[in-house]
Amino acid sequence: MPHDDTTIKLNSNVLEEKLIQPSTLENIDRALFEYVDNEFDISCDTNKGFKKVPVVWLSAERAFQIKNNKELRDDKGILILPIIAVERTSLSNNLSNKGIFQAHIPPGLDEKGGSISIGRIVNQDKTSNFANADAYRLRKQVNHPRKNEKVVYQNISIPLPVHVEMMYRITLRCEYQQQMNQMVTPFITRTGAINHFLLKRNEHKYEAFIEDSFTPTTNAANLATNEKMYQADINIKVLGYIIGEDKNQEQPKIVFRETAVEAKMPRERVMTADSPEHIDKRGFYRE
Repeated sequence: MPHDDTTIKLNSNVLEEKLIQPSTLENIDRALFEYVDNEFDISCDTNKGFKKVPVVWLSAERAFQIKNNKELRDDKGILILPIIAVERTSLSNNLSNKGIFQAHIPPGLDEKGGSISIGRIVNQDKTSNFANADAYRLRKQVNHPRKNEKVVYQNISIPLPVHVEMMYRITLRCEYQQQMNQMVTPFITRTGAINHFLLKRNEHKYEAFIEDSFTPTTNAANLATNEKMYQADINIKVLGYIIGEDKNQEQPKIVFRETAVEAKMPRERVMTADSPEHIDKRGFYRE
């Protein structure tokens, strides 16, 4: 069964290990949204003072926004400006962008799958069982201090990450030119002399690039009865990766396999039910 929790108990004698969640499209969306909302943390002057500009995800339904964030709209259901909207505009699986895994690594041949090894731990229970069995066989006692060559490891693997290129549009809306200047400036200067920053969420990291051209629009020149509005669109390109098929994946998202510590070949006489030619005094046949 797939593991949906971030905490997985490896065995009874090992403390619970913290494992990262698989990277999904939603994780990338939330990483960018939280970065704009928390890291940029844009504020501007309003008629109520210097206030933080609310950030919304544009794909949410209007009915949900009205019920979930009532402070975003007035009594007539009109958005209260200024506001920042985040929207994903495109998604592409560019095969030329493969990250560090240039070659295709097929999953395991069993029902578990898993392509990339991410860790290895010692299975304390089974390792101690082998050590006690050898100690009892040699010295007729368990827990005898000796070097144990039979160490059982648990290898941890995950599906092969698939890299994707995602485009987002950050829309800034306000009523005054001064507010637009205050909102746009952090997107220009925060990254310094480069346009690159890192997104982080659930122990995953994604690269993001701010496009160098903004698209400001305004209806200030229109003297009609329409409400005056300033708007600027900022495009951000995110290089992300997806691990697994999310909820549609039947195989485990995190695969555990144990290593073999010894190989035993059954005697051919036993397999074919032949009578042994040489038997010791105990009546035991051994080659």
